[in-house]
Amino acid sequence: MQGERSTGIRLDNLQLTLGNRDFHFDCSFESGKITAIVGPSGSGKSTLLNLVSGFEQPRSGRIAIAGRDVTKLAPAERPVSLVFQDNNLFAHLDLFTNIGLGIDPGLRLTPADRQAISDALVRVGLAGYERRLPGSLSGGERQRAAFARALVRHRPVLLLDEPFAALDPGLRATMVELLADLHAETRTTILLVTHDPRDVERLADKVVFIKNGHVIVAAATPDFLARTDVTAVRDFLGTTAIAPRSP
Repeated sequence: MQGERSTGIRLDNLQLTLGNRDFHFDCSFESGKITAIVGPSGSGKSTLLNLVSGFEQPRSGRIAIAGRDVTKLAPAERPVSLVFQDNNLFAHLDLFTNIGLGIDPGLRLTPADRQAISDALVRVGLAGYERRLPGSLSGGERQRAAFARALVRHRPVLLLDEPFAALDPGLRATMVELLADLHAETRTTILLVTHDPRDVERLADKVVFIKNGHVIVAAATPDFLARTDVTAVRDFLGTTAIAPRSP
């Protein structure tokens, strides 16, 4: 159990079948670190996040978070928050209400909760936006609001499923910087699904590369960036592959 606690998240020989596709995950994610989950489209990256969050149930195997077996727990019972590409904000509700739902689905909010919502908006650069509707915001602002909702939940694990994919390059760079800053403050364990090697280089401490429903490489970021011996990794990094970071 001590090893699992130091790891943060452990997927122990998970087996899952969806339609005619089989998935097998046996890997660990270190506490307080950012791990990039990468691989070809359809390889199983989002499926891995769905298993950690509880939206998919494995056929066999075990999921542990901080040493606790959460395999049979419902999503709401797991110490996990999620941010998706489309940010999942309710268009007819203002930001205060959208974020408050992350604290309590019935919006039974204490004065401390209400202050926490305003504080979270300040931290993501949306001070005073409590009564704004999502439709009045830019894509980057909506994604900032989704981060604010994750912050008020105070969960030790944050799952990000391509949260920057729909943003233009300028907004994407801003959001990458915001995530890096928030992680430096909170030291949350983050699993980040991305198709962009630049996200890996800028944000990730470790990389897990998935192909055909299996983990084929799990390595620290500098080591991953040097793995040109693996064709799938070389294809992901592309002809403009970045140089490995110094340890």
